[in-house]
Amino acid sequence: MRGAGAALLTAAAVLASGITLLGCAGTPEPDPRYRPTQSVLEVVAVLRRHVPDDTYRFAPARDFTGRNVYRASLLRLENLETAHADALRAGTLDDVIAFSKGRALERIRAFDLAAVSYGRAADRDGPLREESLRSAAICQALDEAAHIKPLGDGTAVDRDTALPAFERRRALLEALLADAGGSHYAAVIEEEIERTDLDLARFMADIRRLHPEGDVRALAAIQQLVVTHRESKNTNSHLLALGDLYAELAVEYVQTHPPESLSFDPPHFEELVEAAARMYEAVSNQDGAPEKIEAARRLEAFLAFMLKIDRDRFSP
Repeated sequence: MRGAGAALLTAAAVLASGITLLGCAGTPEPDPRYRPTQSVLEVVAVLRRHVPDDTYRFAPARDFTGRNVYRASLLRLENLETAHADALRAGTLDDVIAFSKGRALERIRAFDLAAVSYGRAADRDGPLREESLRSAAICQALDEAAHIKPLGDGTAVDRDTALPAFERRRALLEALLADAGGSHYAAVIEEEIERTDLDLARFMADIRRLHPEGDVRALAAIQQLVVTHRESKNTNSHLLALGDLYAELAVEYVQTHPPESLSFDPPHFEELVEAAARMYEAVSNQDGAPEKIEAARRLEAFLAFMLKIDRDRFSP
């Protein structure tokens, strides 16, 4: 028994020493993916990989943290400039950093800042100078287009004043697209054209009550948005917006023409209802789409509204 007890004590001592050693070893090394960025080359490599991405048709890529890859790259470049200011003081990488920041800024719609960054890169007589000058000119034109708005002084304007502004903005972007075709700027410019059409559709929806034909023109603007940008990554959002307008028109019609009144027109109301339901169903039936649940909930809410309507009015 004494031998067995001695063996147990020895084993316990060894186990205790092992636990002590583990405790003194400290925390394990973090996953390399989550360590702070150590070199400009690492960020440039990520940007170079994603610059050609078609962000008009597909959502922007995300890094391992789940953040927009262009936004994340910009932050990492700025952090590197701060953390390694002494090492970068020589300026040998100034044009590379400025050019890379321009590539990141243009994808998050900071066109004015992107143009400034490209200008800094062009100040250095190197291999990036020619492309920097070209990119700076395109970003300046994109910034100019983005600032063409119908509400220049922040006050309400009429439709006749606003529409030419939208047309001028779109014409500038279309001309820019023709010159930049074949480059990664095609996706950036297409996104801006889509945003222009979306702003126009929203404007027409906002002022529709001010004009006798306002409802028709607002519907036409959103329908044109859906048709023109059917290949966009935002097509489901556009369909939801169209469904929302049809649903809003249906609710307003019931408020103006109660179902029990003689002015209520069942065929007209059914046309609005079917159009709204069709838009919601088109999105809710798309498995994997982020808007699927949102569309299903809106359809349920709209059906709940329908239950309040006197169904006898739809009987032949």
